[in-house]
Amino acid sequence: MAEIVLGPVAGGEVITSQEGAMSAIVSLHHVSKEFPRQGRSGPAAVLAVDDVSLEVERGSVLGIVGYSGAGKSTLVRLINGLERSTGGSILVKGQDVTHLSERELRKVRAGIGMIFQQFNLLKSRTVYGNVAYPLKVAGWKKEDIKPRVAQLLDFVGIADKGDRYPRRLSGGQQQRVGIARALANNPDILLADEATSALDPETTNEVLKLLRRVNQEFGTTIIVITHEMHVVREICDAVVMMDKGRVVESGETYSVFKQPRAESTRRFVATAVHSRPSRETLDRLATAHPGRLVTVAISETAPTPVVAEIFARLGIHSGVVFGGVTEIQHRILGSLTYELNGDAGAVDAALAQLALLTAIEEHATSSPPVHSATESVLASSGGAS
Repeated sequence: MAEIVLGPVAGGEVITSQEGAMSAIVSLHHVSKEFPRQGRSGPAAVLAVDDVSLEVERGSVLGIVGYSGAGKSTLVRLINGLERSTGGSILVKGQDVTHLSERELRKVRAGIGMIFQQFNLLKSRTVYGNVAYPLKVAGWKKEDIKPRVAQLLDFVGIADKGDRYPRRLSGGQQQRVGIARALANNPDILLADEATSALDPETTNEVLKLLRRVNQEFGTTIIVITHEMHVVREICDAVVMMDKGRVVESGETYSVFKQPRAESTRRFVATAVHSRPSRETLDRLATAHPGRLVTVAISETAPTPVVAEIFARLGIHSGVVFGGVTEIQHRILGSLTYELNGDAGAVDAALAQLALLTAIEEHATSSPPVHSATESVLASSGGAS
């Protein structure tokens, strides 16, 4: 898949390229949204989206993340025209939607599917009726609706649930109905607003796999709004981090996880990559393991076999006492904390070699700590040092 181009950089300019500009399906340029003060005694005006510029490549899966109040849901409502921007321009498939009439916006929305946190199913209609509803609104013929609904229910794995009512379904099944309904009119863009927040972890993974299938088999561009970095780790090609209405960081998912720059991003990454020991854990490790304790960032440039080979070649006995390694976009990432025993000079030499490949951090030793010059999730995500 081609590189996903996202912005902004210093000065509010959009990070772009010729290829990215040509393939962007959604483009935002200096977009703002201010909610005015409600009456004299009401709360002050709120700038929910503040000068946001970014481009979303056609066929990609983009995660927009941030804490509550960051502006991510408002941003999505601007894209599908449910809210009007205060400033800037929003292009959807090359069309500026900023000043379209409501009638013109309905045509744009026909190409945008929406999945909600609380499913938003029609309780008085069966599963079949919920999925058929947008087709009826779009003017499909009755004889064409039935096979289309059957096709969609089969795709999302609930072909036998067409005559059930939403209240008789589990949360995961209800969300599958929501996905089928969102796909009914073959949208080019799918917006998923906290689509897994109401689901348990196992069901969340099932829904995420289904969304990935939608992206891969139909080429649908998916924009995922979430406060869960696990969701981003599982399916997103790129990620945008929002804080107080602004984009504070953006880029390829693996790169953002490996080298988060913004403090809010570091905190989010730490919730998805549980590989770094806390201060309390380090105190316990130091008591139980008398050797030198060193945390090593594991990535493509420093996989575990390479780390182990360096220790072995210099005659150092090494053992993993804490850590974890995960996959992001089919690429390894994490950290491992080792207890090292051997000649002090050999350990120093090994750490110097590793520092050329990855970030390392030595804990509670009499020797000066050794660090690589490269920033990484290890050096920037907080915790003991």
